[in-house]
Amino acid sequence: MDHAPRVGESRTDWTRAEIAALFDLPFDELMFRAQTVHRAHHASGEVQLCTLLSIKTGGCPEDCGYCSQSVTAESGLKADKLMAVDAVLAAAAEAKAAGSQRFCMGAAWRNPKDRDMDAVVAMVEGVKAMGLETCMTLGMLEPHQAERLAGAGLDYYNHNIDTSPEHYGSVITTRSFADRLETLENVRQAGINVCCGGIVGMGEDREDRVGFVHALATLPRHPESVPVNALVPVRGTVLGDMLADTPMAKIDDIEFVRTVAVARVTMPLSMVRLSAGRESMSEATQALCFLAGANSIFTGDKLLTTGNRGDSADAVLFAKLGLVPMAGEEPMRVAAE
Repeated sequence: MDHAPRVGESRTDWTRAEIAALFDLPFDELMFRAQTVHRAHHASGEVQLCTLLSIKTGGCPEDCGYCSQSVTAESGLKADKLMAVDAVLAAAAEAKAAGSQRFCMGAAWRNPKDRDMDAVVAMVEGVKAMGLETCMTLGMLEPHQAERLAGAGLDYYNHNIDTSPEHYGSVITTRSFADRLETLENVRQAGINVCCGGIVGMGEDREDRVGFVHALATLPRHPESVPVNALVPVRGTVLGDMLADTPMAKIDDIEFVRTVAVARVTMPLSMVRLSAGRESMSEATQALCFLAGANSIFTGDKLLTTGNRGDSADAVLFAKLGLVPMAGEEPMRVAAE
């Protein structure tokens, strides 16, 4: 069976066997297919710049094994209250001045309380008024909360599935994989675009990476944004302590690039974001990720609580590779209009 996709084809009926076959391709063949699919839908050499701000840090009741913001983590992170709206808008203005197209705001909550929604809505409205795309990640959402965010004009809601359904219970026990999917459905029903991806390098195997991509690529509608994170092992977290100083503390670079490429082939219209873990990636690895179809990054020196490469390092890399910041609309949003 030929597993090569027809250029222009966007499917939600991928089988695990088909996705596994993509992972197993010779590296040059997989990269060729990924780049072919990418160029059929996206502008060559353009990368979307996004900025992520933690608007409420620490104290989260979830037990996600990778997260320093969990109350179960012994990372020394201090829990803070929700930021003031004016402070968030000031940060958004700085991000826009630095060239960001999308401003993402994250709160360490299991789910937002209704009493917090007025401030969150004001943040969305204020950032959107600046001409930036808006994204929020606040944990699980009830339908009425999703509708409020939609009414405020929220462009994207991020809620990652993190890993495969089979590996999920090894990482998180305080909410189920089905809970994740329910929030995604609430977001879709409210008419908000979905940002959903996960983390690789959490002790999973190739089969789990196949399952992770399969879960995303077989959603009723592909996520408009698919962030692919490489685990940053943080001391004091379950996974950070478990994997630190072991060969599993960092996923193999080529395997990470393969994951990006398979995400691009199976979700051709989605923005594939090279997210956490870039700080420790070589320029060559990042270049391969862009060649594999990644076309979105987070800018700045920090991602929520972990380090990031910073604007100056990204500018140098973009100059070396001949990349430019994306200026147009994302393909899935254009197709939906």
